Amino acid sequence: MIRKRIINFLIKYLPGEIAYAHCDIPCGIYDPHAAQVGAHTVIRMTQLLNELKREGETKAEHDIARMTQAKEEHGSLIEDELGTLENDYFKEEHFREYPELKKLIADAVKLSIKTRQTIDMVSAEQLLEAVLKIAEIFYKTKNLEPVRVKSPYPTEREIVVYK
Repeated sequence: MIRKRIINFLIKYLPGEIAYAHCDIPCGIYDPHAAQVGAHTVIRMTQLLNELKREGETKAEHDIARMTQAKEEHGSLIEDELGTLENDYFKEEHFREYPELKKLIADAVKLSIKTRQTIDMVSAEQLLEAVLKIAEIFYKTKNLEPVRVKSPYPTEREIVVYK
């Protein structure tokens, strides 16, 4: 009875945080595809924001808000997906075999932050390139041959798939 009161007291008065995770079973289902699509979306939203015509101020404000929100969401998705790959999929042997991998992931996260803070096409393109390089390494760790192909997206840039 005393133990139950102590536990209830601790639960009630000690601060706690909710923890979120991929699945940590581990499920074995990892893929860089979502990060690649996210990077293409960041590029596309940057393109659209740069091309936006301010004919009607209310419509322009609405369009800016929607494009910015999409860019924010996909930038965040990139960070989540890369974090899952870094923390759950890639192992020490991968980091030894591909010594540039940790820096690529860190750079991609920094670029994701920068592309959300700005409307900078150069940073958006650098973000995509970093994500593509990570995807290539990912497929190599699975003994698959990565291949860059023209994406079907209006960004008119590449995406990494495998043979």
